[in-house]
Amino acid sequence: MEQIKVLVVDDSALMRKIVSDIFSADARFTVVDTARDGIDALEKMIKLSPDLITLDVEMPRLDGLQTLKEIVRRHKVPVIMLSSLTKRGSHVTLEALSIGAVDFIAKPDKLSTEGRAELQRELLLKAAVAASLRVQVAPLLLERPAMAVKPASGRQPGTKAVAIGASTGGPRALEAILLSLPGNLPAAVFVTQHMPPKFTHALAERLNKSSAIRIKEAEHGEPVQTGVVYLAPGNYHLEIDADKKIRLTQDPPVEHVRPSVTVMMLSVASVYGKESVGVILTGMGKDGAVGMAEIKKRGGHTLAQDEASAVIFSMPRAAIQAGTVERVLSLEEIAGAITALCGGKADGQGHGL
Repeated sequence: MEQIKVLVVDDSALMRKIVSDIFSADARFTVVDTARDGIDALEKMIKLSPDLITLDVEMPRLDGLQTLKEIVRRHKVPVIMLSSLTKRGSHVTLEALSIGAVDFIAKPDKLSTEGRAELQRELLLKAAVAASLRVQVAPLLLERPAMAVKPASGRQPGTKAVAIGASTGGPRALEAILLSLPGNLPAAVFVTQHMPPKFTHALAERLNKSSAIRIKEAEHGEPVQTGVVYLAPGNYHLEIDADKKIRLTQDPPVEHVRPSVTVMMLSVASVYGKESVGVILTGMGKDGAVGMAEIKKRGGHTLAQDEASAVIFSMPRAAIQAGTVERVLSLEEIAGAITALCGGKADGQGHGL
């Protein structure tokens, strides 16, 4: 099999070596060169025609975002961003996904043996997938004026629930769905997106600015209300207790992930039964398949994103093959289906792509 040619771009000589060594130890990849900044990277791209680029966010001369814009515009090569675990790093990373980066990896705080092992595992897994993908250049969030503050009056304790799970490609898919939901949706919406801490908070903030429905990162102990989207914080499972309050736990990972889509969906199925809707979106692995089965078993409804609109079809495929999905829909159809199943009507405030 022909090796995947990788260009490693980072202003840190140490990180260039670490990332290069990870790829060099795997027979699927060959590092064609490294670059210390964006200008260096763009010059080497013309000469080397890499199949994949790892790109640092913070760099001198030409930073990661500006470099990414040029790569997407000129070359259409898949890019994985390497970002710091900071507030600024999380916001910049989401902007990179909106420009066209395929995925991102959070740099470990400390380059210990354990930190390097986790970086190696995640980098090789995501790089193999990214190299096979087409680059999507549609923005994650179009430039829209900020919505007015969502009023809290009139909301009721959640009597219906929607549980949405996503991984790779999820921020784009969530944008298309959540920004198309009406602000008066008569249901609570729970979302698990595989992301590290800080990144989920930044995603909730970013989506909430342009949505009709309120979108927030979930908080432990808060009561569930209709017309609110609760996003599971990175590194915490999201569950709902019998009193319909949010419960966040750091119980062991399920399917190697925390937060877990299946943990959230099992909880929603237990509390809401036939009044629950499960939605499985783009992502690697099979997280959510067991949760979708429980929602269906208890009389709820189940939807999955179709292969044509998914960046990675693994998670929807696992649920579909398990026989737990009622309807397979394109990304553009899912928000309407959710609204209809919850008995709601568009209030004219939602936004689509």
